[in-house]
Amino acid sequence: MLKVRDAVQGEDDRAADQKDRGKGSGMSRQVDIEVLAHTPPADRAKKTPLLFVHGAYASAGQWEPFFLSFFAENGYPAYALSVRGHGASAGREQIKNARLKDYVDDVLTVMDRLPAPPVLIGHSLGGMIVQKILARQAVPAAVLMCSAPPHGLFGSTLAALFTNPVMFRQTATMHRRGPEAATLDSARRAMFLPDTPDDWIRTVLPPAQPESDAVMLDATWRDLPPSRGRRDVPVLVLGAGKDACITRMAVNETARAFGVQAEVFEDLPHALMMVPEWRKVATRILEWLDTALVRVSVH
Repeated sequence: MLKVRDAVQGEDDRAADQKDRGKGSGMSRQVDIEVLAHTPPADRAKKTPLLFVHGAYASAGQWEPFFLSFFAENGYPAYALSVRGHGASAGREQIKNARLKDYVDDVLTVMDRLPAPPVLIGHSLGGMIVQKILARQAVPAAVLMCSAPPHGLFGSTLAALFTNPVMFRQTATMHRRGPEAATLDSARRAMFLPDTPDDWIRTVLPPAQPESDAVMLDATWRDLPPSRGRRDVPVLVLGAGKDACITRMAVNETARAFGVQAEVFEDLPHALMMVPEWRKVATRILEWLDTALVRVSVH
């Protein structure tokens, strides 16, 4: 695990940007950020790293079972961070004061420390974080997996209330009471398929994390990314046909925002990176990256 300090003295070229990042935040800018890193074999290493961004109630550990090692083995330096208050990152005691822009700052801070500009790969709320970064700057490419859409989470939340009321109630209880209220059943309903074995979920799913009320309000309506995404960055939008958290309409809206067609894994649930069929998803991303990054380098 690497530790990244969200304030580095003596870097004048980034001082103004970091000052802007801290405005309006209810939390200190000096936050230690957990970063998991997998290094590819030296003889196959590519120059462009990948940076994975987790969703709500989650941490960098969701990428650890399969994705980080898979992409490193295929030549990509693979990194995953835990935003403040999640995983082993600092800020747990102030998590309720965090805003979505704080999470964005955490990702930008890690990006600044990587050896080259990374491809951003965001899941669920992490996909919205990636969208907000894309609104500020270009990156080599981006992948949005079951992403919160640019118009916010209200539609998907309302759909869950009517189509999966038990999951809705379980998630609300966990949000209110904290991670100790999370259960295997609630994780299965939200993230996996009904027949996913308990042992599989215990093995691949990191402990649930506390989440900020303010961040969820930001992602629902208060601080959304632009409705039209930038068109100078290759973007792959992936959805899941059995997703209990993000509707197909939301996935299609995200794709339309970036002028692309969504690709949907019809038989898979929300946790695309942790299901038994994870390799199918990872392989599709790998194929797309190899093509997209070559196209970018040519232009």
